[in-house]
Amino acid sequence: MTETTSTGTGTTTGETLRPPESSRRTRRLRRLAMPLLLTTGLCLGTLAAAGTAQAHGAGQGKEYGKGHGKGKATAAIVETTKHGGRTLALTFDDGPDPADTPELLRVLRKHRVKAVFCLWGDHVRQHPELVRAIVRGGHTLCNHSMHHDDMGTWTEERIRADLERTSAEIRKAAPGAPIPYFRAPYGSWGKSPQVAASLGMQPLGWRLVIGDWEPPGTDELVRRITEGVEPGAVILMHDGGGDRSQTVEAVDRVVPQLRDEGWRFTRPARRA
Repeated sequence: MTETTSTGTGTTTGETLRPPESSRRTRRLRRLAMPLLLTTGLCLGTLAAAGTAQAHGAGQGKEYGKGHGKGKATAAIVETTKHGGRTLALTFDDGPDPADTPELLRVLRKHRVKAVFCLWGDHVRQHPELVRAIVRGGHTLCNHSMHHDDMGTWTEERIRADLERTSAEIRKAAPGAPIPYFRAPYGSWGKSPQVAASLGMQPLGWRLVIGDWEPPGTDELVRRITEGVEPGAVILMHDGGGDRSQTVEAVDRVVPQLRDEGWRFTRPARRA
């Protein structure tokens, strides 16, 4: 076999040039070493990625430990959505309930709506699997106290103990899930906004409450929602504390109706 080689003075044709023995040895060593280098590189890359993921997860755990997302909670009560305009936020109190919460989750999934669930601690302890179902559905959690007591006259110390116990039950049911909001039972806030904020939870109020704790009929609930909505409103409804099947039916009917009228469903603002 011959090849054309180029020299500094012209072109000559002759026998195939062979590299010196030292060059051939160097190439053989490189070929032998290459698989080892690639394997080592892949291992190091995997370890680095795992370390990054672990650090990210640790950061999330620290953030979730306080129950809030980005920024700092304040004692001001949130009553509206973040963007205002023709937007609404659906919130549901007093669950989870084994009869109505699963059906409500089905309705929300059907209409592609995300909501806030304000959880009653006793019910969380009884039905932790429903808390996990709420989280899997992409919904937001809210602390609604342990026993649904009126906190209006409580001391800060008593409120703090109750909220911490409730959050502990929620995290036991759904480890790692953030709890960005707190809502006072009966809207009796007292000193709870300051305590909730110190625990990283934004107090969550409402602009429209439809009175579904005494079921007036699905048609009436639909009327109260459609006639009572205003731009940016947080709407208070219930999925627990009693028979809430009329509320579930009303949500199923009213969501497509309001969408046809140009309303969008979003979440409450993170700060007032």
